[in-house]
Amino acid sequence: MKEVALGKNYSLSVVFLNARLSRKLNRQYRGKNKPTDILSFPLGKKSGEIFICPSESKTEAKKFERTFKNFLGFLFIHGLVHLKGFDHGSRMERLERKYRAKFRI
Repeated sequence: MKEVALGKNYSLSVVFLNARLSRKLNRQYRGKNKPTDILSFPLGKKSGEIFICPSESKTEAKKFERTFKNFLGFLFIHGLVHLKGFDHGSRMERLERKYRAKFRI
């Protein structure tokens, strides 16, 4: 998925974290005092990090009527598209749909 979305030469770190650290990072970087399922941080033109909180992801998966495994793929694609430089909106959603279709998510 990473290579399709960002290319072979993109350096990506994926971190799984607990809700406490997710809340801290979300508050620090987004001003939201609650845990979140995913955070994406571009570090440079060809590098970035994705932080995923499994406990929040499980809760959100139920809201979207997805399995946990499927929702992790959904989130990962969402994070990759953010790292491509997209913000929430119709262009981002179209690209996410394209990737989800390709990977059957």
